[in-house]
Amino acid sequence: MGKLYIVPTPVGNLDDMTFRAIQVLKEADLILAEDTRTSGILLKHFEIKNAMQSHHKFNEHQTVENVVKRIRAGETIALISDAGTPGISDPGFLLARECARAGIEVQCLPGATAFVPALVASGLPCDRFCFEGFLPQKKGRVTRLKALSEEIRTLVFYESPYRLVKTLTQFGEIFGPERQAAVVREISKVHEETVRGTLAELTAHFTTNEPRGEIVIIVAGIDK
Repeated sequence: MGKLYIVPTPVGNLDDMTFRAIQVLKEADLILAEDTRTSGILLKHFEIKNAMQSHHKFNEHQTVENVVKRIRAGETIALISDAGTPGISDPGFLLARECARAGIEVQCLPGATAFVPALVASGLPCDRFCFEGFLPQKKGRVTRLKALSEEIRTLVFYESPYRLVKTLTQFGEIFGPERQAAVVREISKVHEETVRGTLAELTAHFTTNEPRGEIVIIVAGIDK
C-alpha cells in the first residue's frame, strides 16, 4: 500500500517552500498538479523532475478512481495546487476522502495557506474565526451574508481583485459600514499590503486605488 501526501506550496515567495515538501515531491512516484504549467515553474526551480499529471476540479471525478488504484498498488502520490494547501479553496477534498475510504494513509504536510497570515496580520481577533473562502457569486450569496451578519467570530473571505469593491460595498450594506475589517493582498510577495479600517473606509480606499493580486478579506465579528 502506498500513501497520499498533500503538499502545500508557496502562495508567494518560493523560499516559503519547506525542506520536507521538496523531499516528498522528489521521492513521489507521481505528482498531481492543479495546473501543470504553473507547477512546472515551481518544480523546475527546486530541480524536481518527477512525473506530473493534471488534477483539477474539472477532471478529479474522472481521475480519482485510477489514482486510488495506483496508491493501493504501492505508489506514493503527492498532490499540490497552484498555491497554498490543497483542499482549502482548491481541489483536494475528493481525493483525500476517497483515499481515506479505501484505507489509504493520507498525510498533509504543514505549510502555506493564505488566510492564516492574513488573519494574524489583520489586527482583528484570531483566537476564533469562521473561514468562508469564496462566496457564491449569485444564488444564496445574500442569504449567506445575512446569516453571517450575526456571527461573533472573525470572518475570513477570499476574493478576486476585480470584485473587491463590489464585495466590500455589499459587506457594508449587510454588516454595517462601521464594521472593522482588513484587506490583505499579495501575501508573501514583493507588493504585500494590509489595509485596515471600517468597511466604508476600505471601500473608499479601493475605489480610488485599484486592487491587484490575490486578496483575503478579514471582517470583525459582530460586537455583542
